[in-house]
Amino acid sequence: MRAPPDGYTLLQMSSANAWSVGLYDNLSFNFIRDIVPIASIYQAPAILVVHPSFPVRSVPELIAYAKANPGKVNMASGGVASAQHVYGELFKQMAGVDMQHVPYRGGGPALADLIAGQVPLMFDTLATSIGHVRAGTLRALGVTAARRLEILPDVPAIAEFVPGFEGIGWQGVGAPRGTPAAIVDKLNREINASLEEPKIKARIADLGATALINTPAEFAGFIGVYTEKWTKVIRAANIKPQ
Repeated sequence: MRAPPDGYTLLQMSSANAWSVGLYDNLSFNFIRDIVPIASIYQAPAILVVHPSFPVRSVPELIAYAKANPGKVNMASGGVASAQHVYGELFKQMAGVDMQHVPYRGGGPALADLIAGQVPLMFDTLATSIGHVRAGTLRALGVTAARRLEILPDVPAIAEFVPGFEGIGWQGVGAPRGTPAAIVDKLNREINASLEEPKIKARIADLGATALINTPAEFAGFIGVYTEKWTKVIRAANIKPQ
């Protein structure tokens, strides 16, 4: 943020930068004010997966089960304030259920315990869980995108049962405040052009994500709305960084 605004020092920014606004009260910078959005790269949903032994087969069944067993359903995550955690907290708030958050030291250990049946469910990243869903070692209840995904057409969107629910991660590129508009526009054009290349589009799709092409103004608007939404979720859940 204190680098020369000449287009040569850029930030690969993500949804985690937006979440930090709600997590920290004493940041020495303002993410919205001090970073100029240049271009987004992709958006990626997560997937709600359960161990096959867990006695629910749908989102409505999960909600009913959690309401019948308040505080007794363990929800794994890759750590406090991880994507798995914040998506789970949004689900708890919108579905009106009480589930117990179990943070691990990373998504890998959490997924390993989920597959082993040590914990019943997790809102995992699609890229790491889709193979287990296809192999039958995990059961998918729903995706966190607003609509069903082409790569998993038989898995419903959670929003089909919890209207308005959506949890997506994203990656993009930004520059220090004060970077000239001509530089921002040039970088935006070049990044957008790269996202049109078939190999890059295919690789992003392999990760369960979608390449997202937009203007700097559109990306800035998206970040503003996203940051406001998740700041409310994080503060309502009283998530504190560890």
